[in-house]
Amino acid sequence: MSSAHHARGGAAVAALNRMDEWEANLVLNLRLWCEGPAGKSQARQDYSNVFPAPEADRAWQTFEGLLNKIICTASRPLVRHEVGCNCVGSDECVFVNLVRTASDGHLNDAALIATLLSGPAHAEHIALMAGEVGTTIRRIHRPVPPAAKPNEVRLH
Repeated sequence: MSSAHHARGGAAVAALNRMDEWEANLVLNLRLWCEGPAGKSQARQDYSNVFPAPEADRAWQTFEGLLNKIICTASRPLVRHEVGCNCVGSDECVFVNLVRTASDGHLNDAALIATLLSGPAHAEHIALMAGEVGTTIRRIHRPVPPAAKPNEVRLH
């Protein structure tokens, strides 16, 4: 946990190992992105490993845009735990809930959640970006169905 572990937004409210894989990865990418250039490069690999270069670039720019918008418009610093920590702080959990809600298509609710991290003037824009980020990260973690064997016919 960061040195400001007693700060508002840092209270542990979940654990990475009890979250869906895509949600845990979202928290880790948030933490890595906040670590600086090396962390950003590591987080960006999730996109580069799955998507063709132009799509990976666009998806990464949306992720960065979302985090930049939240951090630049927040009323206080975003509190996060260390990259290797299993705890998920309340700010991190709000971020996951924002992305989940927006990518589920509930943009009005996502905009309300966004106000917990940023001002209301930016909430709709943040909710729209969060929806794109959530859709993308879920695609990264979508299970790939096994390929049918050449002499095998699958009906369902």
